[in-house]
Amino acid sequence: MLTKEKVTELLNKMKDPYLHKTFEETGAIQDIKIKEDKNHVSIKLGIGNPNSAEQMQLQQEIVNKLKQAGAATVGLRFTKLSDEVMKKFEAAAKKKQEAELLGTADTKFIAVASGKGGVGKSTVTVNLAVALARLGKKVGIVDADIYGFSVPDMMGIEHRPQVRGEKIIPVERFGVKVISMGFFVEDNSPVIWRGPMLGKMLTNFFKEVEWGDLDYLLLDLPPGTGDVALDVHSMLPSSKEIIVTTPHPTAAFVAARAGQMALQTEHEILGVIENMAYFESRVTGQKEYVFGRGGGDKLAEVLKTEVLGRLPLQQPYEEEDVFAPGVYQEDHPTGKIFLSIANKITKKY
Repeated sequence: MLTKEKVTELLNKMKDPYLHKTFEETGAIQDIKIKEDKNHVSIKLGIGNPNSAEQMQLQQEIVNKLKQAGAATVGLRFTKLSDEVMKKFEAAAKKKQEAELLGTADTKFIAVASGKGGVGKSTVTVNLAVALARLGKKVGIVDADIYGFSVPDMMGIEHRPQVRGEKIIPVERFGVKVISMGFFVEDNSPVIWRGPMLGKMLTNFFKEVEWGDLDYLLLDLPPGTGDVALDVHSMLPSSKEIIVTTPHPTAAFVAARAGQMALQTEHEILGVIENMAYFESRVTGQKEYVFGRGGGDKLAEVLKTEVLGRLPLQQPYEEEDVFAPGVYQEDHPTGKIFLSIANKITKKY
């Protein structure tokens, strides 16, 4: 017959799958009841991430362990650990989770998101990464927009990654390492995948790529709040977020959904970038607000953050010897704005 002491002894050695600490360390066991006539064990446990796939797996392990020890039936109830316990262990758990993805715990993750397509999210990702590299940072990009990949084309990357041993070597251009779904499809073919396949490919972009030591890894998310965005928030719990919008009220309204998703999953928003903010005439210097005004400010107000920068409607300079249609030169007015934004980010994160 199992006793409370025996059950406690068995469970205390098990680990919380989210916090990677034993139940004894977290004080997980909150209540144990044993009905001797039915040989039934009822347990209340506090864990770091209840109502998750981790909980389901843990539940099965506990039931199997207690049945092997002699219980006929097992009842389990899970609750969230106290804020005090979470504060003590959660930061280290998040770092460990991310370190297991990249093999290093020092990389800072920035997810670039938008509510809808066509607002310049990929343009921001590429040029922010290049600007950070110009500041001397070691930078990588994961083109996580699996269906709408565009980073290789914007950066003028014309060759594919190499494989060394069991690792993929990312392509490097302008001092930025890049991995994208675009490297693994033929002739701009469409990607027709469901959610689980997307998550697996995203995991591969972290685990199977030889990133080396990076200061920043930027993720170009698909627009909206779908599977990939959810997977990124789950895999990278300490990542920060930048929301891209245009000045148009509708674009800002839709972008707020992406921002609210970040906040609901406890990801800090570094700020808002307003793209296509105005067109400035080269002849007169007059600014025309083609898509209206105020969308970025309104979005920042809703999300309780700041506008990191406003980008004009301008093309990069044409250079005969450098093909990179989406990258602004360092001396270009928009390139200088991106440098200013990059400087703000390095001070915040």
